Amino acid sequence: MSIEGFRNLNLRSDIEIIVNKSNAVKKIKKEASSERGDLTDAEKKQISEEEKEYKSKRKQVQEKLIKFATRIPIFMYLTDYREQVLKDVITQLEPGLYKRVTGLEVKDFELLTSLGLFNAELMNQAVFQFRRYEDSSLSYTGINKHAGEVVGGWDTTISYADMKKI
Repeated sequence: MSIEGFRNLNLRSDIEIIVNKSNAVKKIKKEASSERGDLTDAEKKQISEEEKEYKSKRKQVQEKLIKFATRIPIFMYLTDYREQVLKDVITQLEPGLYKRVTGLEVKDFELLTSLGLFNAELMNQAVFQFRRYEDSSLSYTGINKHAGEVVGGWDTTISYADMKKI
C-alpha cells in the first residue's frame, strides 16, 4: 500500500463494512438453522462472498493498525510535548503532525479509542518505556533539560523521577 493510500484511509467505513458483513453472515446462518436446519446453495454462496469481503477488510484494517503502531514512536519522537498526555497531543496539540506521520485523521484515532482498542495500562507502560529510552538518547551530553518535569504517558502523567524508576 502506498503512503498516499494509507493517508486516504477511511477507517470508519472499513469497520462498518466488517461489522455489517459479519452480522449479515450470522443472520443468514441463524435464520437457516432455525427454519430448515441447512443452508441452501444460494445462501452458502452469499455467506462465502460476505465472509470473503469482511475478512479482506479485517486484514486491511489490521495492516493499517500495524502501520499506526509502528509510527507512534516516530510521532512521539518528533513532538515537543513530552510533559503532556499522548492522547491530548494527538487530538489537541499536534493533530497535523499526527496525520502527517501516521496517515490517520484524529477522528479515526478517536474511533479506535472509543472502540477500546487501546489498553490504557499497557499503552502507559509502552509510552513511559519509550520516554526513558528517548531520554537516555537525548541526554548523552550530560545535560538533562527534562529533569524535574512531569512526563506524559498515554492517558496520565507522572514525575520524571517516577518514570526513571519504571
